[in-house]
Amino acid sequence: MLQIAPDRFHPIPGASQTAPGLLVTHVAGSIREIGREAWNACFPGQVEDFDCLLAIEEAGIAGFTWRYVTVLADDRVVAAMPAFLCPYPLDTTLEAGLLKRGVHRIRQIFPSFLTLRLACLGSPCTETGVAGFHPDVPEYLHETLFSKLLDGFERQATVEGCSLLGLKDIAGPTALEFTAPLSKRGYAAIDGMPTAWLDIDFDTIDAYMSRLSGGTRKDMRRKLKSFGGVRVEIRTDFGDLLPRVMELYRNTRERSQWQFEELTPAYFSGILDHMKGRTFCCLYFVGTRLLAANLLVHDEGTLIDKFFCMDGEEGRPYNLYFLSWFTNLRYCLDHGLHRYQSGQAYYENKVRLGSKLTSNSMFFRHRNPVLQAVLRLASPLLSADETSGQHQ
Repeated sequence: MLQIAPDRFHPIPGASQTAPGLLVTHVAGSIREIGREAWNACFPGQVEDFDCLLAIEEAGIAGFTWRYVTVLADDRVVAAMPAFLCPYPLDTTLEAGLLKRGVHRIRQIFPSFLTLRLACLGSPCTETGVAGFHPDVPEYLHETLFSKLLDGFERQATVEGCSLLGLKDIAGPTALEFTAPLSKRGYAAIDGMPTAWLDIDFDTIDAYMSRLSGGTRKDMRRKLKSFGGVRVEIRTDFGDLLPRVMELYRNTRERSQWQFEELTPAYFSGILDHMKGRTFCCLYFVGTRLLAANLLVHDEGTLIDKFFCMDGEEGRPYNLYFLSWFTNLRYCLDHGLHRYQSGQAYYENKVRLGSKLTSNSMFFRHRNPVLQAVLRLASPLLSADETSGQHQ
């Protein structure tokens, strides 16, 4: 087990050499600077690992700059967390309505209205924000190392002129573990959108269906008849269909209430390229026309639904969202996976289909204490509604 003296700190951003037992924070501009082996060692069991983050980094997502905060002991990475910088409109999570429309009208005249420069730990494109620790680090040192990660992150945010600091989608158990150091630094918490997941603890689709309510079983059997008119292809690349997939993505994004990052063709193709053997796409055709696409990633135990996009007008009559759900469950059964993680939003259908929800929290702190107090008061309006979202 790695031995670290918790009081031996040396906050020099970017330092590459350390004395024995000395903790040093470092912020990298590319995950390639850290390396796959060093990064993944701190995230055992994480599906969205080095290769996933590299694909996100190289996707060319407009408005985002990527950072990777690490803590080193004896030149070994012992803690790590991704981060990003971007302009952040405070109305991003406001529900559609009079207030959001008013902000939009003002922004037509003053484009930067209610937009702050944000530095945030986590990633806009992963399921949750995860702080990673090397397995040799004893658990009682996790809080110490997390505080060191915050040190490096906050210094970098100052250098890069970010007035608003945040942590995105920290899962419930982790949020509880690190509430103390975050509270000491003045971070406030608001509810994020929970993550939906389903344990694959059944052997057949029929066994799964038997657990659903009578009304849901009847509805699903009716919807699954649509398989007769739909052709499903599982592929490991989009090929010449990528432009059509992007059409479907934009169509889906326009229907969504929550719009933060805008994904690129390089994101969709990059996930498939960088995570070979651990990712695939399901394509749903009616005749020769592609009406829906589903990007998924996995490891030996968990399947994560990264993005389902669909032609809203032509696809809905074929119940493609529900066909994708059962296609993904069959994939889990066929490949021995024990969990299907269907992500955020559209909770009514997911809970109806047996999913459970894990809460996520977001934390924020403005450098100006007056503005921080204002944001605290406004935070109930800015938090994401856990049950909202347009149904597919």
